[in-house]
Amino acid sequence: GIDMLAGPSEVLVIADKTANAEIIAADLIAQAEHDVVARAILVSDDGDIVDAVNEEVSAQVNSLPEPNRSTAKEALTQSFSIVCKDIDECIAMSDKLAPEHLEIQTANSQQVADRCANYGGLFIGTNCAEVLGDYGAGPNHTLPTGGTGRYTGGLSVFNFLRIRTWMRIDDKKECQEMVEDSVRMARLEGLEGHARAAEKRRL
Repeated sequence: GIDMLAGPSEVLVIADKTANAEIIAADLIAQAEHDVVARAILVSDDGDIVDAVNEEVSAQVNSLPEPNRSTAKEALTQSFSIVCKDIDECIAMSDKLAPEHLEIQTANSQQVADRCANYGGLFIGTNCAEVLGDYGAGPNHTLPTGGTGRYTGGLSVFNFLRIRTWMRIDDKKECQEMVEDSVRMARLEGLEGHARAAEKRRL
């Protein structure tokens, strides 16, 4: 079945004061040039790094060739930065947004990454560019977008498996507690037919 509508593509970067503004700006622009509705998001506990990244984005985006420049500029108009009080809040904001791509560019990037729960693909450390995932690094690049990373993950072999479940009860005596639970729960739900079907399994 279909569990999400794919796109638009998005990246979220968690950065602290140790991050490289030039690199972050390049990664945000790389995301923005995908299409005019792509989203590039920066979340940081340091206002100075946000200001530095904004300056770098403005400088770097203008050096792109067309039509990439126009596409990226349009996407950047709906992209944004968030300044949080600390890294804990950065992680909470990232988990709420559940981005398709999540980059961690902090002094302790692995520890921060270990605390993040909702994302499609996770890119840990300054050297681990999301664009490397586009072209060969990592296990998969068909990833959940639009916050669906809160409940699903990237495409995998499991998406092509049909899960079937079954049950069998051979010992009628051993299942009596479950029978009685089912009778009570069915009547609490107002499903008398269910209750009576369970009662037929009483000793």
